Amino acid sequence: MRAALLNAGATAIAITATVAAALFVTSHIKNPEAPLQPSVLLDVVTVGPAVEPSDLEPVTSTYAS
Repeated sequence: MRAALLNAGATAIAITATVAAALFVTSHIKNPEAPLQPSVLLDVVTVGPAVEPSDLEPVTSTYAS
């Protein structure tokens, strides 16, 4: 009997959490007028005179073992 109550309680909590999450997500719809990129990325980046181009390959991964 006790195991059945625990199962029923766990199921009720899981269903409640799922419904609450679904309601939360659907109440926060994406704003279609929001910019796709932050305005900071649209600004022109200036670097100092000490920055020089390199012939090295660009870094494509930051994995280190």
